[in-house]
Amino acid sequence: MEQVTDAQHRQARSKRQLGSRLVPFAFLAIGGFFLITAHTAHLFGILPYLLVLLCPLLHLLHGGHGSKHDTESRHTDGEKQ
Repeated sequence: MEQVTDAQHRQARSKRQLGSRLVPFAFLAIGGFFLITAHTAHLFGILPYLLVLLCPLLHLLHGGHGSKHDTESRHTDGEKQ
């Protein structure tokens, strides 16, 4: 009977761990595919509303009109001249 070395045991265990990590991602990908194909009309119907809802969020992330970055660049341009 052949003895399994520690390195072979670790290699086999790492292959099992990799497979167990890929299974949830494969399941989510398959589920996402069927969800998108079955509900495409619903997704496209809500898309304009999502774009409108993104406007305030982007405005907050951008910093609004006259953000700190814009005013600093104006002051430094004026000092250089």
